[in-house]
Amino acid sequence: MTSTPQLQPKPKPKPYILGIHAYTPGKSSGADGRRLVKLSANENPLGTSPAALDVLSRPRDQAAAYPDPGASALREAIARQHGLDPERIVCGTGSDELLNLAAQAYAGQGDEVMFAARSFAVYDIAARRCGADPVEVADRDFAADVDAMLAAVTERTRVVFLANPNNPTGTWLAPDTVRRLHAGLPADVLFVLDEAYAEYLAPEHQRTGFDLAESHDNVLVTRTFSKIYGLAAERIGWATGAPALIDALNRIRGPFNVTTSGQEAARAALGDQRFVAESRAHNASERARFVAAIEALGNHGLVAVPSEANFVLVRFTGAVSAPAALDALAEAGYAVRHLPGQGLGDALRITIGTSADMDRVAATLQTLCGEAR
Repeated sequence: MTSTPQLQPKPKPKPYILGIHAYTPGKSSGADGRRLVKLSANENPLGTSPAALDVLSRPRDQAAAYPDPGASALREAIARQHGLDPERIVCGTGSDELLNLAAQAYAGQGDEVMFAARSFAVYDIAARRCGADPVEVADRDFAADVDAMLAAVTERTRVVFLANPNNPTGTWLAPDTVRRLHAGLPADVLFVLDEAYAEYLAPEHQRTGFDLAESHDNVLVTRTFSKIYGLAAERIGWATGAPALIDALNRIRGPFNVTTSGQEAARAALGDQRFVAESRAHNASERARFVAAIEALGNHGLVAVPSEANFVLVRFTGAVSAPAALDALAEAGYAVRHLPGQGLGDALRITIGTSADMDRVAATLQTLCGEAR
């Protein structure tokens, strides 16, 4: 007689971890495996600063040594570029790491982490991974509704995330509106201002977050080298805030979280502000051309949500659907982003690419609408 084997207990993840839907990156290939032009991840179509590429192309003779754990030289370079205190800067593996660390350091089980609907998907993940309850507040016209967010604050609110410009909608809140949101929050609530796309704004609008962080103890501003600087592959982000905030993040970040090559490339990229200016100008002109092409298809129900980022959210409110446009663009060789899970089933987020790419994307949509030229 054989005995029935007893089932052995297995490790179980925390329930709040099982509630996480893993982040889905933008696609770069079609359903058939064919490589597509990637207009789905908001990467810089001009590539990377030549100065940064030069650094990355150099032979590596110290690969066996750990990188500078504090990214000291990079923090000094960031501080010089933006007129900040390097002691109030922390670097991370992309700004994603810092967003997650902010939630982890200031929220936990029983707490709430707030963000606007149709904003960066990582905010929900950051809340859940530390056991906090994500609170998604309805937006208005595809942008954060400041009044609604302030009304949703409770005694359990510990962190408020705001992306400005917002991803995936591209909308932007003016400085006075951002300051009003911060002013309405309790002093013990951490306000995280995610400025991944700030360099695409006019220069006079790029210091709002820095000024808030310099004068308040509960403001953390995050930036990235993945977008306008064209260093997405190196995973380099940074944040600035009051000394106590930076200290908290330093306590729990990875000890060697930015590679040596990443630190050196980011420093070189900071020194090439001509490339940044060219990227900003290219984005502004091509975005305007593309928006005009979408507006010309307005009688077919295509609507471009006003954007200040390096992408445009195109809504399909007529006979042509977003899934149909997604398929047509893939057939034409382009990967764009469809985000039904974020309440955007009728829209596509389309990264601004080269002039030729944007012409072909526009032409594909014109053909789909029956207006081929």
